[in-house]
Formats: sequence, structure tokens, C-alpha cells
Amino acid sequence: MIHKFAAQLFTLRNELEQDFPGVLRELKRMGWHAVQISGLRGYSPEEISEVLKETGLSVAGMHVSLELINNELPEVLRQAELFGTKDLVVPFLPETLRTELGYRLVKSNLNELARKLKRMGYTLSYHNHDFEFATTVEGKDALSFILEPAEDNDILAEIDVYWLKKTGRDPLTYIQSYGGRMPIIHLKDMTDDEEATFAEIGTGVIDFLPILRWGEANGINWYAVEQDVCKRPPLESLAISLDNLRRMAQQL
Repeated sequence: MIHKFAAQLFTLRNELEQDFPGVLRELKRMGWHAVQISGLRGYSPEEISEVLKETGLSVAGMHVSLELINNELPEVLRQAELFGTKDLVVPFLPETLRTELGYRLVKSNLNELARKLKRMGYTLSYHNHDFEFATTVEGKDALSFILEPAEDNDILAEIDVYWLKKTGRDPLTYIQSYGGRMPIIHLKDMTDDEEATFAEIGTGVIDFLPILRWGEANGINWYAVEQDVCKRPPLESLAISLDNLRRMAQQL
């Protein structure tokens, strides 16, 4: 399953601004098989596409803002075609939409987009943080409302296990509802201290082995590793996470 491990490039946002092609080459040298794109940092999609082809790195989906996917969908799809991915993910919501009415509007909007994209062979997923759990819609947290596993809901999940843990929820328990509805999952660990901040995979409090087992049995195509903040050089953090994930994969 090691070919399913992908580095989420937001982790390396500062490094990418200096040398996006060089970072991709270093990730390939490190042993990553894929990356998840989160902005081009001033580079052209054609330039990044050429380096992806050169390195053989696959693209485990693209994070695309709600504004961009609504207003510039043809360009988003052009980039997805260049990068060889069919997975689009909305990764964040502005504060103005984090209300009961806002979440209802978002769910309707995303479903409309998801149905359109589905006919074109693409998937549309939503990526969570912790703020969705501050609002209740129809008796459930806003994330469960958006991602409700119903036949008439075409929004897929990209669950981030760290943010679940941050709210006091058990990640493995929460993801059970999304078997076959989550092509990509976000993996990041949490430090075992009062700060409870981001940590390299396998160095914190989250038990990833059961999550990986569940993912292999329930349709996960990509395990995207993201570390929002690193206390060491981000490339070093990603190397630690990859080494630990490889060891876990051997235990499955």
C-alpha cells in the first residue's frame, strides 16, 4: 500500500514558493509516490505538470477553494487534466458560511457541483477542520450534515483525523460511516502534551494501524499526509512520517 501514501504540499508551502520543481524532485528522492496539490505558489500548471511527469509522481487530488471551483471551474478542470487527477477537494470554508444557514447553502452548492462533476468523471470531496463541530444542523454536527452518507448526497469525504481527535472524537469510530465514500483520507498526528499540536505520523497519540486497516477495506485510494506546522524542517517531518507509515504498512 506504500504507493498510496501522498505528501500534502501545504506542508511545504514556504519551500514551494522558493523552488516548487526542486521540492517535487526531493519528495520523489525521499520515496513518496504521490503528492496532493494545494495551490501552485506562482508557478504555471504546465511547469508543474512537466516536473510531475519527469519524476513519475502521481497526484492524489487537488485542494480547490469554494470560490475558485464555483467561479473558475473550466480552469480547475484543465489543471486536473494536466496533473492526471480526477479528485477535487474543497478544503476550507470562510467564517461567513459557518452558520446553520451557511452549511445548508454549502451542502446544496457542493451537491450541485458534485453531480455535474460526476457526469464528467470527477469526484468532489469536502475536507474538515474542527470548526464544523461548533454548529449543529438537523440535530448533528455540521460535518456529519454535509457528508451524510445518503443516496441523494454526492459529496464525498476527505476526513482529517487530527481535527477529529482535536475535538475529542475517536477518528476510527467517526470514519465508519464513510466506507466507499472517501477516496482520500488526511493523516496527521497529535503531540502528547497540553498543546496537542501537529506531530509527525507515529510520534503522537493517534493510533494509525486500525485506521489504515479500515482504509484498505473501505475504498481509500490515497493517504495524504499533512502537517500544518512543523517544529523541524518540513521535509524532515515528512520523511519521518513516511518512514513510520511504511513500518505500519508492513504490519497490516
